[in-house]
Amino acid sequence: MSIKAIHETIAMAKAHEAKTGHLAKLLAEKIHQRVHLAIKLPQQNPEQSLLDFVSAYIEHVPRFLEAARAITQQANIGQYAEPYFKVAENFFLKPPEIVAGHIGLDELMDEAYLAHRLIEEVNDRFMVKAGIPLVPMDMTTSNLIIHSLIGEPFANELDEAVDYTVQKSMANEHLYKSIEFITYAKKHKADHWLIEREQWPCLTDNLAIGLQFGGT
Repeated sequence: MSIKAIHETIAMAKAHEAKTGHLAKLLAEKIHQRVHLAIKLPQQNPEQSLLDFVSAYIEHVPRFLEAARAITQQANIGQYAEPYFKVAENFFLKPPEIVAGHIGLDELMDEAYLAHRLIEEVNDRFMVKAGIPLVPMDMTTSNLIIHSLIGEPFANELDEAVDYTVQKSMANEHLYKSIEFITYAKKHKADHWLIEREQWPCLTDNLAIGLQFGGT
């Protein structure tokens, strides 16, 4: 039900965007303010390219959460991983006060950034503890692009909210010490989630194509 509710929230935000062009206007302003200098944009219709990228970034959240749940449940570590996925969902369904005042896709861009950064941070911490991420996803480049679009200092405030949430939720977490996770880690260190990546294309989505950091 939560994933369905997120899809419905996204659909409503996209309908709002189609009617108002709210986010498209904000992104056009950012381009004119040269915020995009760190981002490689196509010469033709860069505003639409940014809007398409942001929409894909937002829509990736429920698809990824669905895949991550299936992977961890099949590996018998769902009970350990579920709290992180619920937090990511709640960024959409019960957004924190920090994003108050934003509307439509503009608000969902913030919420998707929180969700993606949460999983990125959890993965980083599991890499340190167990030598393998909790779930196979690398959204680092896409997260950097969204960070740039959101702009500082607000994007930094969102990062701080993520850091606090992860520290709090992992304070007493011993998933990486469980027999189930040790088995999970050994298996996927060897096979690199090959079967799962084939089954769930969203795990290998390269959302940052055409929008890569770095000069030319």
